[in-house]
Amino acid sequence: MNEFQQEHSAVRLSGVSLHYGKTQALDDVSIEIPSGKMIGLIGPDGVGKSSLLSLVSGAHAVQEGTVEVLGGDISDRSFRENICSKIAYMPQGLGKNLYPTLSVEENLQFFARLFGHDRKERRRRIDSLTAATGMKDFLDRPAGKLSGGMKQKLGLCCALIHDPDLLILDEPTTGVDPLARSQFWDLIGKVRKGMPGMSVIVATAYMDEAQRFDWLIAMDDGKILSTGTPREMLERTGKDSLESAFIQLMPEEKRKDYKPVEIGPMPKGDDEIAIEAKGLTKRFGKFTAVDHVDFEIPRGEIFGFLGSNGCGKSTTMKMLTGLLPATEGTAKLFGRKVNANDLETRRHLGYMSQAFSLYEELTVRQNLVLHARLFAIPEKDIPERIETVADRFGLSKLYDALPSNLPLGVKQRLSLAVAVVHDPDILILDEPTSGVDPIARDDFWRLIIELSRKDRVTIFITTHFMNEAERCDRISLMHAGKSLAVGKPGDLVKERGAKTLEEAFIGYLLDAGAGEKNTDDDILAEAQVEKGAKKKSEKVSREKFCFRRFYSAAWRESLELRRDPIRLTLALLGAMILMFVMGYGITMDVENLKFAVIDRDDTGLSRDYTLNIAGSRYFEQRPPIRDYDELDRRMRSGDISMALEIPPNFAKDLQHGAPTEMAIWLDGAMPQRAETIRGYVLGMHQLWLADRYRQDYGAEMPSPATVEVRYRYNPDVKSLPAMVPAVIPLLMLMIPAILAALAVVREKELGSIINLYVTPMTRTEFIVGKQLPYVALSMLSFLLLVLMAVLLFDVPITGSVPALIVGAFLYCCIATGMGLLFSTITKSQIAVIFLAMIGTMLPAVQFSGLLNPVSSLEGAGRMIGNVYPMTYMLIISRGVFNKALSFSDLQTPLLILALTVQIFVGLSIMLQKKQET
Repeated sequence: MNEFQQEHSAVRLSGVSLHYGKTQALDDVSIEIPSGKMIGLIGPDGVGKSSLLSLVSGAHAVQEGTVEVLGGDISDRSFRENICSKIAYMPQGLGKNLYPTLSVEENLQFFARLFGHDRKERRRRIDSLTAATGMKDFLDRPAGKLSGGMKQKLGLCCALIHDPDLLILDEPTTGVDPLARSQFWDLIGKVRKGMPGMSVIVATAYMDEAQRFDWLIAMDDGKILSTGTPREMLERTGKDSLESAFIQLMPEEKRKDYKPVEIGPMPKGDDEIAIEAKGLTKRFGKFTAVDHVDFEIPRGEIFGFLGSNGCGKSTTMKMLTGLLPATEGTAKLFGRKVNANDLETRRHLGYMSQAFSLYEELTVRQNLVLHARLFAIPEKDIPERIETVADRFGLSKLYDALPSNLPLGVKQRLSLAVAVVHDPDILILDEPTSGVDPIARDDFWRLIIELSRKDRVTIFITTHFMNEAERCDRISLMHAGKSLAVGKPGDLVKERGAKTLEEAFIGYLLDAGAGEKNTDDDILAEAQVEKGAKKKSEKVSREKFCFRRFYSAAWRESLELRRDPIRLTLALLGAMILMFVMGYGITMDVENLKFAVIDRDDTGLSRDYTLNIAGSRYFEQRPPIRDYDELDRRMRSGDISMALEIPPNFAKDLQHGAPTEMAIWLDGAMPQRAETIRGYVLGMHQLWLADRYRQDYGAEMPSPATVEVRYRYNPDVKSLPAMVPAVIPLLMLMIPAILAALAVVREKELGSIINLYVTPMTRTEFIVGKQLPYVALSMLSFLLLVLMAVLLFDVPITGSVPALIVGAFLYCCIATGMGLLFSTITKSQIAVIFLAMIGTMLPAVQFSGLLNPVSSLEGAGRMIGNVYPMTYMLIISRGVFNKALSFSDLQTPLLILALTVQIFVGLSIMLQKKQET
């Protein structure tokens, strides 16, 4: 037992296993992690580091075994809620726990409120932390526009805002340049000096970083390979570097054929220039991304492209490949100027991105075949070419495997095989080895070296691993769009008088102004609050409902919504546009209906009958019909919707009192419209008969009973007064539900949902805080719809306005609550949009009384109608607009809506996860 294990443990895991479906992330892990130390989890991506840290932070539920953190069981909900204010967790990914549209200041304010700090304390902490990290001059800059290194510093500031006892960092420097990494670790050193009792657990794939940690845990395939100090690991394996030591610790079957990478000299040739850049410049508006870059790369050279984050490396590569036109200067490939429209030039290029641009739904063979066809390899040559590439990259036995099922190192080889399947002369590799284990990385480099030395393929590679940069024939160092130096790695180290390439690289960057102002080493110590103030904030953090946290959630959501023009436009103008379209486009009024006549009698009486219909505002007469074939043709084409057939001897039979028949042909494609037309025609028929009787006999036509119809509401029987009050509840349901649902699912996709899992914020504060801005926005949208109804559609409000407003507020709470409920069971924005549309529109149109009264429905349809909230909002809307109902008349539907609000919001809170499961 070493000196660290004898001390109090910050974390203790016993028999811990974790599965994601059929994938086992952790396999019976048991370990004690000492407190007050800087602990490193080392290993490549996919070995279980992130899974272990998510369990320790409380972000993921424990499946098997026991996880004790800071003296208690993290699986115990009560303990987890009390202890989360003492834990800070930075998830993997640049700025994954940040909100990109919020500024540096706003992000820090949000996190400070979550942990119960008042205004004065928030200001003091934010000023101290940003001064210590060199970010005080960037308080107004949106987090999404920060460089990778600055995002990580901001994420660290957000994590330190509440003085945690345990700081968990999941690969905090992956993807950032050496200078930013160095500054980040210097900052961590200052933090530990100011908070000596804090435990720090860091996951990293950079072995050179691990050298500075107090204690290491080496992992592979979900298991612990070894633990100890860096010196103990080196002594145990007999190696002189941690990377070599890690390889030695890996299972025998993985390292049995391993050999160190050997790089032979470049073969002598004709020194043909493969890539040439002269004065290459790219501007985006006033911003210069690449500023007069010059270099020449001979055929077959391995050329490393290194630089700080955001220095213009990717922009330069895009100009070399023709994806971006240069603003100034020239780029040439084998002496031929790069042209975006020259496809022949692109056939000389192979490109492999960091994200592995493979089609996951296609097998290994299908991916290779597809890319061969994309590069126009003759069909007869494809099988032989694929077989050659597969043999070379060790893929022959994996033809039928899907990329998603391949180990990371094999997927890397497949991605390289896809990039060279068309036998390119130039291969561009964008951080190709990020996240893979040292053995797979060295295997990959052997393939690169073989392509360079044997096939004379020119390799253009970007990397943040300095040991990889040392393997390049030459490297270029960039910062702020400018090339700082070009040369052999050894020559650049000698030129700077440095010990290592990383030290030389950092020196070049600092000379170019990439460094930040030196900060007082004690400034972070001064940022810590007194013990009494810390205890007070921890007490606030443990409250079941904290208004400050609730307000923070609502405030942040309001800011993000205000800065998202698409969502804001959809919320306000979307409903208005749909209201306009539906108000004028969906009408049941029958006016100017086109009809034509087959008049087989052709008498004054038959013409008078026709004029009786044509004179109505409901009908418009078209040229007469000659026969049935013409009738059928004109009705099919839509020229007429009704045809009237007057039989021979119509006038004679009518005058003699003989039975007379008449035919009316209606377009029944829309049954409800056809029934309305039928009613109009029959009504006018009766009126014409009564008028003829009065003219012929001078008296009213006898009838056993007289029915006088009076319409109590909407006396003109027009569509708009009926449609508009019904459309408003429909639109108030669909759009707010979609927006509220997207608000939560968007956080799941971006990863910021982790802040709910690992902070004191409760589910109630999260859900209701999310909901409040959308309720407010929905009420504003409702008022605009009401104004449109009154001013544009001339539909007056005849009843109680307060009842309509109260009903609308409750209804907006229900609509947003439904969206939040949908978000608890979905993980993608596309899925939740479909679910929200189907879950709102289908019941609203079919079962809520929009088209047919709920009382006329049967079975399940009637049951849905009786419980669906739009049914009662329709009663309120129609009652206030059309029936002059008062507040007391609408008490029942208002009470039902109030009860429904509690049901939907309560279900959303209950089903919202506080951990990943």
